[in-house]
Formats: sequence, structure tokens, C-alpha cells
Amino acid sequence: MRGRQLRRAAICLLAAVAAMPVTACASGRETVERPTAARDNEQRTDPDVERRAAEKAALDAYSGYLAASRTAGVRSDPRAPELTRFLADPLLTRVQLSIRDAKEHGAMRTGTLKSDPTVTAVSLDAKPATVDIQDCLDTTGYRLVYAKNKRPVPGSGGGRHLSTATATRYPDGRWLINSGTTHRDQPC
Repeated sequence: MRGRQLRRAAICLLAAVAAMPVTACASGRETVERPTAARDNEQRTDPDVERRAAEKAALDAYSGYLAASRTAGVRSDPRAPELTRFLADPLLTRVQLSIRDAKEHGAMRTGTLKSDPTVTAVSLDAKPATVDIQDCLDTTGYRLVYAKNKRPVPGSGGGRHLSTATATRYPDGRWLINSGTTHRDQPC
């Protein structure tokens, strides 16, 4: 009986020792060597392609920011989830506070906002990468009105003004608008 137990123990030990190299190979820490040509192609990215992609992503974020702000303003909803899809702080908090203030005073946004943004600078080497945007916002048809009777809030008239914004690439790869200013003293 004792001999049989010793044989079983020896077989188990032998099986464990034989399995060790297989387990070590499957640890996921190995490196797979790729052909040199494949590595060289990965390292050589066209800066113009990367720049155009950054410009497009930043302009998409800017358009999304304007649309989300309009939607949240019409609904008087400072916590609208679409705001966080396109905005980051400190601009996110400023937009939310503006919508909340309007709501607390019985006002809401209505109408159409016209925009034609252009990229003025791209800094892909900066940490984090940024894209600066300039726009001539036309707010003549976009009004702050009282929610009860839809009458315009005094002093909230629209116009055409220069607006600037910065899109920043965040660690998760998203481009978000995190700063922006409407220059009411600079008509366009």
C-alpha cells in the first residue's frame, strides 16, 4: 500500500515539474518579435495625417459641445449627460452653472445658434495635446427667454461675436472642449 502512494506522489511531482515550462511560456509576458519592416511602418506615422485627425476630432467635439449646450439650455437641464460627452472642466462647470442660473430665474434658451469654426493651432507635442478653435458665433436667432411666456430676457440680445475654444486630448483618447470664451467686444 505504501509503495502505491509513493508511486502516485512521484507521478504527481513529475507531472507538476513537466507542466512548469508550459505554464511559464503562457505567462503573457513574452515578446513576439515582428519583422523589421512591420515595426518601421508603425513608427513612421505621417504627421499630416495625425494633424488632420486631431483637427477633425477637435471640430467634432466643438460641434458636439454647441449642440449639447443648446439641447441642455432648451430643456433647462444643467446635468444633461450629453454635456459630459463633449466638455471637460473648467468649461463644463461654467456651462452647467449658466444653465442652472437661467433655470433658477425662470429662463431658458431657444432658437438657433449659427457656427462656422476653424482650427487656428494644433499642438500635438504638448502634454496633453491641444487644438485651438476660433469661431464667429451668430446668436441673433438664439435667445434667452422666460419659460412662462417666451418673452426675451432684457439685455440678452444676440449678435455675431468672435469665440475661441480649446480642445484637449485626454488619456482615454477623447478630445473634449475644456476652455472657451465669447469675446462680446469683438464683433465678426
